[in-house]
Amino acid sequence: MAASSLSSSFLSSSSPSSLAPRRSTVSPPISVQFRPRFDAASKTTGRRFAARCSLGAAQDPKDDTPIELKYAAFPTVMDINQIRDILPHRFPFLLVDRVIEYNPGVSAVAIKNVTINDNFFPGHFPERPIMPGVLMVEAMAQVGGLVMLQPEVGGSRENFFFAGIDKVRFRKPVIAGDTLVMRMTLVKLQKRFGIAKMEGKAYVGGEVVCEGDFLMATGTGSE
Repeated sequence: MAASSLSSSFLSSSSPSSLAPRRSTVSPPISVQFRPRFDAASKTTGRRFAARCSLGAAQDPKDDTPIELKYAAFPTVMDINQIRDILPHRFPFLLVDRVIEYNPGVSAVAIKNVTINDNFFPGHFPERPIMPGVLMVEAMAQVGGLVMLQPEVGGSRENFFFAGIDKVRFRKPVIAGDTLVMRMTLVKLQKRFGIAKMEGKAYVGGEVVCEGDFLMATGTGSE
């Protein structure tokens, strides 16, 4: 009798949920992506791989779109031939490839495709190709020229000059393979003296790599 009451007491104190088999918890698979990383300590064979792990990547919907079809190209507002019609620069010093946004006399956004075939890379630097900062500034000034060399502003190819720079900062190196996106905006125009002040910023991958204030002389000043 005592054994029977003890058995019934044990069974009643055990809830069905406590007797149910435990469900095993399985972590989602880890997505690992490998990308080459340049080792500055090695000059020629210094390549190693850095792995980035993401637990959330396995939970994202599968996207079968090839990577070459995922990203749209920059729009073309001015192609290289139209740029050559405005700027007097020619190879090897024409540093603007395409205009992607344009407001005559106000602002312009243009790109420079930085490639290993650019003539400055053999000397700057042979082991680590970096676009010289002064050429970034020159490229931005040429975008400023596209803004200012318009009838609305009164500029002309014969009388337009890069007059000065101020507060220039280089935030990150620009290397072969990058696309330099440059925005130049007119801040102040003194037609009497033929001086234009512009604000410039250059980006790679959405991050600022160079910025500064520019002075342009339009050569149309009058006493």
